[in-house]
Amino acid sequence: MTFRKTTSSEAPSDIEDAPAATLVPERRSDAPDSFLAVRDLKVHFPTDDGLVKSVDGLNFTLEKGKTLGIVGESGSGKSVTSLSILGLHRAATKTRGARMSGEIWLDGEELISADPERVRQLRGQKMAMIFQDPLTAMHPFYTVGAQIIEAHRVHNPKVSKKAAREHAIEMLRRVGIPQPNRRVDDYPHQFSGGMRQRAMIAMALSNDPSLLIADEPTTALDVTVQAQILDLIRDLQDEFGSAVIIITHDLGVVAELADDILVMYGGKCVEKGPSADIFERPEHPYTWGLLGSMPRLDRELQDRLVPVKGSPPSLINVPDGCAFHPRCPYADRTEGRSSTEVPRLIQVGDGGRHQAACHMPAELRHRIFTEEVAPRL
Repeated sequence: MTFRKTTSSEAPSDIEDAPAATLVPERRSDAPDSFLAVRDLKVHFPTDDGLVKSVDGLNFTLEKGKTLGIVGESGSGKSVTSLSILGLHRAATKTRGARMSGEIWLDGEELISADPERVRQLRGQKMAMIFQDPLTAMHPFYTVGAQIIEAHRVHNPKVSKKAAREHAIEMLRRVGIPQPNRRVDDYPHQFSGGMRQRAMIAMALSNDPSLLIADEPTTALDVTVQAQILDLIRDLQDEFGSAVIIITHDLGVVAELADDILVMYGGKCVEKGPSADIFERPEHPYTWGLLGSMPRLDRELQDRLVPVKGSPPSLINVPDGCAFHPRCPYADRTEGRSSTEVPRLIQVGDGGRHQAACHMPAELRHRIFTEEVAPRL
């Protein structure tokens, strides 16, 4: 990556003692137009039992102001993908030999080949993450305010402690925490689950990141608080104009929040497209299974919920062919291709953005969905 040197005259005038020169990366000529672009991402972890193919050839794009929902069962590669974008596998690369390949482009910068220090600068400043469990993600020995202050000052070292504290109070107020002047000095264990999640969001947004990743942001929260957290993320996205990735195992969480949905299974994408297409015209049997196991409140229940049979595959011994075929009730309708040939993502529908990886012919899929699947959803 090449850099250009900026002079002090280009630095913000409201910060005293700004550095005389900083290194700013130049946009590469081969950079994609999308704000975030993931190309053929592979993340493999060598273990004593074999190679864990956590992510195996993932592609997607995301624009500012848009929300992408990444859904799938536990172990499908969702969280590994988010940690890869943030560069948090770099430590694993040194200690446990994680193998990463492909490209991750963020606003014209390629992150996998970037200098680790540059990725650290971007993390928290240009991209941030809301972790799954704020009680373990936040340090129990420090107050909530102190942790938000640290997250802000590490990227703004010229900001005084007093100004950073006022900023922390303002962020707590923005995310809806009552009496922020007092609660800023409380410890994480003094907050309820929903309040801790709000504090985690305040910390993530303390530097106005352009990309916000929320990993299971509503886990272990009751449904009322879940709705509040999702509404908060949507409102803050409207305010900051950020690109948002919501990672979840529950399609219901992203039903109204996501513009696009990417369905992962066995470390691969099996279907992706606009949210409306995924819910109204799903094309992959795994997506049918996820939708069939989700309760609906907008219509009368026709039958019992039907879970996806079996368990997700081991990422050490992923089945040959389509990874879903051992659990797929329609695998016998592909003339044996499901167990021998890995399906490619192909365009389905008329919009051009909806893709699915299934060996069944389109006409057969549509007939099965119309006659057998849709009446149960």
